[in-house]
Amino acid sequence: MELSAILLQVLNGLDKGSAYALIALGLTLIFGTLGVVNFAHGALFMIGAFCAVSLQKILTISFTTIDESKTDFLGNPAQIHTPYVEKWFGEAVGATMIDWAVPLAILLAIPVMLLVGFAMERGLIKHFYKRPHADQILVTFGLAIVLQEIIKAYFGANQIPAPAPDALIGSFDFGVLLGFDPGTIIYPYWRIVYFLFAMVVVGAVFAFLKFTTFGMVVRAGMADRETVGLLGINIDKRFTIMFGIAAAVAGLAGVMYTPINSPNYHMGMDFLVISFVVVVVGGMGSLAGAVLAGFILGILESFASMREVIQLIPGINQVVIYLAAIVILLARPRGLLGRKGVMES
Repeated sequence: MELSAILLQVLNGLDKGSAYALIALGLTLIFGTLGVVNFAHGALFMIGAFCAVSLQKILTISFTTIDESKTDFLGNPAQIHTPYVEKWFGEAVGATMIDWAVPLAILLAIPVMLLVGFAMERGLIKHFYKRPHADQILVTFGLAIVLQEIIKAYFGANQIPAPAPDALIGSFDFGVLLGFDPGTIIYPYWRIVYFLFAMVVVGAVFAFLKFTTFGMVVRAGMADRETVGLLGINIDKRFTIMFGIAAAVAGLAGVMYTPINSPNYHMGMDFLVISFVVVVVGGMGSLAGAVLAGFILGILESFASMREVIQLIPGINQVVIYLAAIVILLARPRGLLGRKGVMES
């Protein structure tokens, strides 16, 4: 295999690996702080994606005027549909807002996802802290199905396109940058943006946990919840906030993923199981492990999706992540960066 082909597959694995890493990061935050196996986390990714769809629909709400100087194909006066944002903010600014609807949806998704996360934790999850993991899986999986059906009823079963801004449509020629022939390694601009965005979010979460007093208390609570509570700190309140932050991370991952894969009501389920595999491979409770495993498995899936590999081993792209998980966990039951004694006999 040529070096350029290897580099191309690595790049192709970064966008899906970024999604895996962000979803797994949120899952690990919830499991590490609350000890809850949250099977509704994929639904949070889906809700984030539909925040982008919703904002796009809101920004394109328009009013109709009649232009007597123009006619339609039947000879009737033409109807002109003008978005309200163009009327309120001017044609140029309004058109720019519509064009950049997906990035602007971040501003909508953050408060929405925080509220959804708080509501889930206070309304449902808190009642299952001391229940077996099987009960947690059943109730959160049921919640995921309910949320999925709500989205399906409101938005329909078909995919809804949410394009990237015009300025970020197109591809970057990495081949020229790396000294290969032009056109050898072509990579879409938005996938580069998504990877960089994922790195910023991951860095922000780690910085928040490491360098802020709130984050230090949370990390202490993850290690020894009872001792932190005895110090007079309301650790439950902080863990609720962390649940909201985890929901926001999943939602932001969904928002920015919409130009890569048009949202549909089952996209959360598509990512959920794989994301749990990522968490286990990285090491239960290990944030760094979740991120590392996300990128490794995303790149591995990219290589397994090559035409030559599929021709050699049909269907390998559908199971390669699970096969890799089996091998890694047999060799290292705690996961890549898991703590000693976790998931080990």
